[in-house]
Amino acid sequence: MKHAYIFPGQGSQFPGMGKDHYTNSAFAKKLFEQANEVLGFRISDIMFGGSEEDLRQTNVTQPAVFLHSIIAYRSIENAKPDMVAGHSLGEFSALVANGTLSFDDALKLVFVRAGAMQRACELNPSTMAAVLALADEKVEAICKEVENETGEIVVPANYNCPGQLVISGSIKGIEIACERMKAAGAKRALVLPVGGAFHSPLMEPAREELQSAIESTDFHTPSCAVYQNVAAKAVMDKEEIKENLIAQLTGAVRWTQSVQSMIADGASTFTEVGPGKVLQGLVLKIDKTMQVEGVS
Repeated sequence: MKHAYIFPGQGSQFPGMGKDHYTNSAFAKKLFEQANEVLGFRISDIMFGGSEEDLRQTNVTQPAVFLHSIIAYRSIENAKPDMVAGHSLGEFSALVANGTLSFDDALKLVFVRAGAMQRACELNPSTMAAVLALADEKVEAICKEVENETGEIVVPANYNCPGQLVISGSIKGIEIACERMKAAGAKRALVLPVGGAFHSPLMEPAREELQSAIESTDFHTPSCAVYQNVAAKAVMDKEEIKENLIAQLTGAVRWTQSVQSMIADGASTFTEVGPGKVLQGLVLKIDKTMQVEGVS
């Protein structure tokens, strides 16, 4: 049976993250200082001493979660993943773990991505909402219905696990969709405290900016397959990996389908690498027979 390594995305950050690594590990300290140099500011100071609010800024959150994940991954002795995946931002960590991207290049791309997403949010005020206990097909149908009737953008954004789907779009579109989700039997349809409509067409300006950066970055042949958010299947071709990474900003995170594909391809153990335990919980909701563990 196979061992999958999975990497979390934005939302798993916490004040003080990585401080123990910095204090107790020479290699971690070196990586933190390398990141400070690449980014042009001391992200380590914000991670160790910043408030929750400081860490919630997209251009801090994304490099912070990425950095924490890579340091945690490199602290694992003899890590040999048979397959990797990452949730949204976590896909960049996964691509460092399987050798597709160097640490420096991935960090630069993450920083470009974070800034581009921040600017796209400011350009188009928008939001996201979590829909609980409603079939994916029903959520998809209501999103389409609202779009067709109102002209507002509303799309499925994160297929997290069965019965948990996050939708993304304009503020008005999301408000209308939430009412209809509840009327259709959703246990909850809750607007999330996020800065914009991630993984929706409203991220198109960010996608264009990230595409330019990705196309000028060296991608290498991976050591094992990555199960990318938009493809939800094993990918080994570096050109295909690039295309999927670009498409991810405006496309849905198909996490449920990705995990199901990994299990179908032989995964029996999932190790979540990075801050938090969110992905471990999602894997068990997708298939409770899986063995899950975390390295943070």
